[in-house]
Amino acid sequence: MRREKPRVSAFTSADIPKILTLEPDLVLTFSDLQAEIATELLKAGISVMGYNQRSIAGILAMIRHLGATVGQGARAAALADGYERRLAQIAARSNGRHRPVVYFEEWDEPMIVGIQWVSELIEIAGGREAFPELALKESAGDRILTSEQVIEAAPDVILASWCGKKVRPERIASRPGWESIPAIREGRIVEIKSPLILSAGPAALTDGLDAILTALG
Repeated sequence: MRREKPRVSAFTSADIPKILTLEPDLVLTFSDLQAEIATELLKAGISVMGYNQRSIAGILAMIRHLGATVGQGARAAALADGYERRLAQIAARSNGRHRPVVYFEEWDEPMIVGIQWVSELIEIAGGREAFPELALKESAGDRILTSEQVIEAAPDVILASWCGKKVRPERIASRPGWESIPAIREGRIVEIKSPLILSAGPAALTDGLDAILTALG
């Protein structure tokens, strides 16, 4: 399917002329990082809907809003309701159980902890977010942390998704001083592919959550 469709954009850059040749009725953008793309399209007379969700609640609201926008409000609401029920069911399973401390690494140089919806999914899956206060920060630049902070947090599991770049577990394991971290000692470093967990849509709530459950299982 992907081969059949023209590629007109990356995350922070877009081929505006190529988009215009498609004569879209509506272009959807995500994140303030795509603000310049949205501006160029608006100047060219294209209707743009920009989303900037950072949490599970934001993802569900986006699904409902987009559905209403394209005349499929009831179907979108039913879809979002189904996701909510499943999230609640999975969260209920972990009540009273031991919660391993989980460090999610969104980027390696500098080290950036995962965004809010990732932190929330970790908690739903039965883990305990190692840096909950950082995960609430909207900007990736505000979620940068030091090696010493991770060592002190002593995570039991390390999940990594380097925003489209292949994760190198051996590089994580060889960081100075990290040999004392339980996740390193037990070899519990797991890559989760970026499209599954760092896309702020249904994939994170389904395949992304399932990947976290498998890693913590």
